[in-house]
This record gives sequence, structure tokens and C-alpha cells, in this order.
Amino acid sequence: MLQRSVLALLAGVALAMAYEPFAVPVLVPVLVPLAVAAHTLLTRGLGLRRAFVVGLAFGVGFYYVHIYWMTTVALAAWLGLSAAQALFYGLLGSAVALVSRLPLWPLWVATAWVTVEVWRSGWPFSGMPWGRLGFAVVDTPVAATLPYVGMAGVTFLLALAGAALAALVAAPARDRLVGLVALGAVVAGVAASVALPWTSPSTGTATVAVVQGDVPGPGNDILYDFRQVTENHVQATVDLAADVAAGLEPRPDFVVWPENSTATDPWRDPQTNAGILRATEAIGVPVLVGALVDGPPGAVLNQGIVWDPVTGAGERYTKRHPVAYGEFIPFRGTALELSFGDLARIQRDMLVGTGKEPLSIAGTRVADAICFDVAYEDAIYDQVARGAQLMSVQTSNATFIFSDQVQQQFAMTRLRALETGRATVVASTNGVSGVIGADGEVVARAGLQETEVLVEELALHEALTPAVRMGRLPWQAAVVATLLALGAALLPYRRARRERSRATAPRHDGAQGPSRRGDDAMVDQP
Repeated sequence: MLQRSVLALLAGVALAMAYEPFAVPVLVPVLVPLAVAAHTLLTRGLGLRRAFVVGLAFGVGFYYVHIYWMTTVALAAWLGLSAAQALFYGLLGSAVALVSRLPLWPLWVATAWVTVEVWRSGWPFSGMPWGRLGFAVVDTPVAATLPYVGMAGVTFLLALAGAALAALVAAPARDRLVGLVALGAVVAGVAASVALPWTSPSTGTATVAVVQGDVPGPGNDILYDFRQVTENHVQATVDLAADVAAGLEPRPDFVVWPENSTATDPWRDPQTNAGILRATEAIGVPVLVGALVDGPPGAVLNQGIVWDPVTGAGERYTKRHPVAYGEFIPFRGTALELSFGDLARIQRDMLVGTGKEPLSIAGTRVADAICFDVAYEDAIYDQVARGAQLMSVQTSNATFIFSDQVQQQFAMTRLRALETGRATVVASTNGVSGVIGADGEVVARAGLQETEVLVEELALHEALTPAVRMGRLPWQAAVVATLLALGAALLPYRRARRERSRATAPRHDGAQGPSRRGDDAMVDQP
């Protein structure tokens, strides 16, 4: 067990190397399946408790490395969140130990990976999608499958490849054949996607300006001088208007500001309102403003607001996935909140948005996402399926500007652009801002902690990728398949436990059956 746990820990660390800042694209398609194969080999054949321990060691190795950037928020946040996420890999270890007893087990191992990712991406509270296998494939051939199978489908393919490798290494001849066929199917699927990449005809173009105004002071605290943050974005937009008038830049159809470009309610704060009015009147086109808007007492909304130079504020998108203990406090007033002084800074809870319709900005239908929203399918799929032609991501990221989080999130955004077949603009307060084509390639990118404006003409698309058309179906199918597989594996498992219990029960003549090796014997015998 010690050897297995140490090897699992190292395998988890190896998986973390597949993501920014370590990622080497040429190695990722091999490294991720190898890590999955190691997790499978080290948990397969164990009882549920021991498999949980080994899987937990894998999760510790992976998650404590992967989200080390959380230390920029607080050491306790990194320790607590990583520990919670590692538990899911322990449960995955137990699931793999069970389903690997079934025929065609590499398939059920792959669906179990998808199921656990879906589970931890939505629970508890808003979940934590960071570390999904699909988020590792940027700039690799595997990324070409995204428009066809979606993020859950890519996780399935990578996990299936890993489970197939495990079957080829340490399984009977029949299972090795299953592994060989499964691995061949994955390779063929990736090759077909590369040979026939998803494309759709353009239905027009839109010229978009992305404003990165920068954050004053240390650069990692949006509230250090929030008024100057707003002024930076106002002035950058006014300067852009001057460049347009001088013929140095093309006139944009609309402008995108980042999340927290106004960190106070623009309707209740006259200075902020006047700044937005000055910017929109100068540029003469709508501006998508990122604003914190007052809600009911004790609540706040994180919104993208379409601000027209003539009609003023119009349509809005409200962030769908606020971050627990970062933007709202579950179970306010409990001992957990009172135990951590940092939580006192979060004085109001951010409300959850429910909008599914894209924003209409200067005749273009735009799917908006705010910061961590980009890690979830639902908000993006809902808007793209309802006619969005372009995607925007408004993010602050100032808190994480000195960490690797900004690179990980930008990689996710590139993958979302490819997955949805939509060109995407990313507006951040001080980085990473950029413009991404519908193929996931970076068209333009601003420097970190600089004031910069990117103006690009982007193709608009209306055709839906197969991934968007399928929506939640791939992960729903994986969850159902996993539950059925677990049920099928548990029936003989429970029968074996009952037989062992009868074998060890005292006989009527006072004698006793074969001795047990402790409580674990009933749980950990294969």
C-alpha cells in the first residue's frame, strides 16, 4: 500500500505537468493517458477502502500542484480546496476498483472519469472544474475533437486511452484485446478530427475593441484604487476614439471592458456613471461594461452591461457561477466563516445569474461569460445554442496576476472558442486580454499589467458544432453508464461479502469458521 500510494502521488504530480505553466503540447497526448493508466493500475484489484487511499494520494499529488496559485488568495484556501478535490480522486479510485472487474472495463473506467469530473464541477456549491482532463489539450491534436464531442467527450477519450494502456500492460489476453481496440478507436477518432477539422461558413464580420486598462498600485488588488481602474478604462476608450478619428485604428462596432472595470454600482455612483458616459460618447458605439451592481440588502450582482452612447444601459448578463468563499459565503454566520478572518472581506453575497439569451450588441449576438464561467459549459452552450455569433469573456484576474491561474484560464478560453466554433474576445483588467479565432488560435494578445487596446475584425458564425448540439448528453450518458456499471459490479461484490460473513460466523457446536484478518477483509478482498 505504501508503494502504491507513493507511485499514485507521483502520477498525480505528473498529470499536473500537462497543464500550464508546465505544459509541453507534444507530450500532453501521451502524459495524460499515462497518468490515467497509472491511476487505473494502482487502484485496480484493490478493495474499496484501499483503492480510495491510493486514489486520494493521486488527487493530492495532482491538485496541490495544479492549483498552487490559490495560495495568492490564502494558504488555507489552497489547503482546503485541494484537500476537498483530492477526495474525489479517492472516490474515483474506489469506482475504478469496482468497475475494472467487469467485461469491457476500460470503457467503464473512462465513463467513471467523466462522471467524477461532472460531479466535482458542480458540487458542492458551485463546484470546481479546474483540472478536467479536457482542459489540458490546447495546441495538441486532441483539441481537434472538441467541436465534435465537447469537453466531456475529450475527457472520455483521454481516460479511455489511459485505461486501454492499463489493460495492455497488466490484464488477461481478452482484456488486452479490448484495450487494443479501444486505443485504436481513440487514435482513429483523433486522426479523423485532425484530417477533417470542424469549420463553418462565416455569416459576416464584427470589429471589436478589447480594452485592458490596468490596475494601479500592486496590481493584484482591484479595490486598491477602484476609481482609478474605471478611469483607466474610460481614458483608454477615449484615446481609442482619438485614434479612430485620426485614422490610426478602424472604428469598432463595439467595445468590451473587463469584469470589475467598475467595482461600484454605475447607477448609484455619479462619478462612475459620468465616466462611462464620457467613454461611450467619445467612441460613439456600445461598450460592454463589467460592473458590480447592488442587489437586495446583503447581495451584489456581477454583470456585463451593454451601454449604448444614445440609449444608455440596456441588456445585461449576470455571472452564472460565483465562487464559493470568494464571492459568496455558504452558511453565513457559522463557525467556518468566523474562523477565517479573510472571509470578513466578503461582506455581500454574489447572486447567481440565470440568463440564457445572448446579448445583442450593435447588431451582433454575443455569448458573454464572466471569469470562472468559462470553466463551465452551461452558460456558454445556452447562449450559443440560442444564436450567439461571437463570444466574450470578461475577467478581472487581478488577484491571480502573479500566478499561473491566468495562463490556465486563457487556455480554457481558447478551448471554448474551438469547442463552440466562435471567435472570442477576452477582456481582463490587467491580463490576460486577447482575441481568439474560432479555431482556437490567438489572433492578438495584450501584455500583462499594461494599458492596451486590441482592435480586430472577427468572423461571425451561426452554425452549431456537434458538441453544442449534443449539449449535456455526453456527460449524462457517461453518468448513467457509470451508475449501471457500479451497480453491476456491486452485486457480486456484496454476494462475496455475505459468503465471507457466513464462513466466519460461529457454528452452533461452539466452533468457529476460518478467522478473519480484521474488518478490512470483507471490504478489501477482491
